[in-house]
Amino acid sequence: MTTLLPTGFEALAPFADRWAIDGSIARAARRGDADPADRAAFFAAAAPLLDAALTHLDRSPIDALPPAEQRLMDMMLTLAHVSLTEEILGDQEPAHARQRQHMRITRTPAGA
Repeated sequence: MTTLLPTGFEALAPFADRWAIDGSIARAARRGDADPADRAAFFAAAAPLLDAALTHLDRSPIDALPPAEQRLMDMMLTLAHVSLTEEILGDQEPAHARQRQHMRITRTPAGA
């Protein structure tokens, strides 16, 4: 049986399908396309677990994470994108999302 997320992070399971995203370009796109309530709910669930998640993820080599840990890593990386909206932009996110539509990301320092 495969575990969706590591033990201790079960509260994030309802968000895994939508927020465990591989690739920074896809993460940025999800941030812009997400329903504000869904984005806020993910942020509210994930932000308090960030420190614990990073501590947990530090136990494994980044290039050899088991599937559950990789899913958690992807969620925490997506959280970094979502936090820009939730902590900084707030109600200005729709205006920024419209502007981002004209800026196509083709590559990032992390690759895809």
